[in-house]
Amino acid sequence: MIFAPLATWPVLTLSIVLCVLSVILTLFVLLHKSRGGGLSDLFGGGVSTSMGGTSVAERNLDRITVVVGLIWLACIIGLLLLYRFS
Repeated sequence: MIFAPLATWPVLTLSIVLCVLSVILTLFVLLHKSRGGGLSDLFGGGVSTSMGGTSVAERNLDRITVVVGLIWLACIIGLLLLYRFS
């Protein structure tokens, strides 16, 4: 099997980033509110708004989770393209 030296470092880099993002994404999903209080109960209730019923921390956690999920998806697509065309 012949390996091209330039094709291995991007694959290795994206694989490491994907593994780290997978752990981070798992932790963020576990921090979300289930039937209990979620992140707001972790810190003693937190400050909630009256309109949505969700705290500022929960909304920020939602945003961060979506961003990390999109980066995770981009890493998967990048690895797919590297494996397909290398």
